[in-house]
Amino acid sequence: MTRESDTPPMHEDRASAKALERIAAALERRAGVQEEPCDFSAASAFVFAARTATLVAVPRVNRVDIALLRGIDQARDILLANTERFAQGFAANNALLWGARGMGKSALIKAAHATINLRHAGSPAFKPLKLIEIHREDIEGLPALMALLRGKPWRFLIFCDDLSFDGADTSYKSLKAVLEGGLEGRPPNVLFYATSNRRHILSRDMIENERGTAINPDDAVQEKISLSDRFGLWLGFHSCSQDDYLAMVFGYAEHFGLALAHEKIAHEALEWSVTRGARSGRTAWQFVQDLAGRLGKAVE
Repeated sequence: MTRESDTPPMHEDRASAKALERIAAALERRAGVQEEPCDFSAASAFVFAARTATLVAVPRVNRVDIALLRGIDQARDILLANTERFAQGFAANNALLWGARGMGKSALIKAAHATINLRHAGSPAFKPLKLIEIHREDIEGLPALMALLRGKPWRFLIFCDDLSFDGADTSYKSLKAVLEGGLEGRPPNVLFYATSNRRHILSRDMIENERGTAINPDDAVQEKISLSDRFGLWLGFHSCSQDDYLAMVFGYAEHFGLALAHEKIAHEALEWSVTRGARSGRTAWQFVQDLAGRLGKAVE
């Protein structure tokens, strides 16, 4: 038989319930729980913050007009066509842009994104393509990023610049699982573009180490270099000729209205490339910045 004094008053039950609710709310705030990681309509480009699994809007993207990218016409046309198909909701391939440094790999990806959005800007049925950059050191957060984007009404182009792996780094396995072979796979509204100086992304030392230490060297090496096979589209970028280099310089000079004789620009540009030890799009851009500064012009 229960005595009346053993039964807690009803007001104490209500107080306990409210206390538990406050504790639960505090724990959720401390854990950083939020309904939406980002307002996708706020911008056309974002950077993924892996620590908080959120997206930071980029109001103004650092890029150049696609018409100024010279000497990479074939790669430009192929990447534009692939991006166009994806933006329209058709099948498209993940792309790896590899090769010589400073030849416009990352610049082409950013320019292609802008070109596709500009091409369809007047279409009411077209939702702008979103560009999301994930840093190399955050690549293990790629599955979390995919989860954020899955099922959203926009289409997303994920971009990783200078992707490479060295030594005992195993984060490349996260990338392999996301691109192809994972249980969920890549969401249909997401495409992945990466740039790298290496065709197989992994360092030669990393591959050679497997040959020397693995029980079955061939299988171990194949397992590592299979990462690049996850990219259906490979675009190679190679050091440019002198003519292509000068075409880049003249294109920039004309675009920014740098009034100087072609002969003098060519002479100074070639001299600049010798001091830099390379002819590339980056070298051409750096020369034009120097020239514009000497002529008292701003380059934006």
